[in-house]
Amino acid sequence: MIKVVIVEDSEKIRLGLKMLIDGTSDYDCVGDYETCESMFEEVEKLKPDVVLMDIDLPGMSGIDGIRQLRQIFPDLRILVLTIYDESDTVFQALCAGACGYMVKKTPPARLLEAISEAFKGGSPMSSHIARKVVGFFQENDSLFKKGEDIFLTKREREVLTGLVDGNSYKAIANLLDISIDTVKFHFRNIYKKLHVHSQSEAVAKAIKQKLI
Repeated sequence: MIKVVIVEDSEKIRLGLKMLIDGTSDYDCVGDYETCESMFEEVEKLKPDVVLMDIDLPGMSGIDGIRQLRQIFPDLRILVLTIYDESDTVFQALCAGACGYMVKKTPPARLLEAISEAFKGGSPMSSHIARKVVGFFQENDSLFKKGEDIFLTKREREVLTGLVDGNSYKAIANLLDISIDTVKFHFRNIYKKLHVHSQSEAVAKAIKQKLI
């Protein structure tokens, strides 16, 4: 059972998300809140697996909420769900500690898949969001050291290319005819080689260094 907490100021959207999650087997909405402040009053006792976080909230912003949540639960999976897809907002959320970034127009089935993917350690993003992240890093040369001696195997490059195209772990596994566990194994190796901690960082650095 994946325990989910929702932080969303629109009651209509919040209740819709709660109904979607509670109405799906193996998912449980253990709390839904209008503000980060109200969520923080109860989150420690709820011990959620995944938090769905809006960005534009009354009071504390979603980005500040992400930072504080990560201080309390360093391994908590926080998935941004918002209408905003500007590159700087996406980057701020990921730097604050979000593991993924989805827009509110995401179809329900894909949103449930994204929650599951985040729970399993992935970094789900809408394909156009992933490309915005890549574009941001391409335009900011100073973010990575130059001249690093990095070698990715052919399979590791294929896995990263699949991610750039907006594919989930499952989709990448299907495309390459390998298991999901094998995809995760390749990502662990990629993280070590690139000295990064998320899929978005891995993709951006690989492209910046012309590794894929």
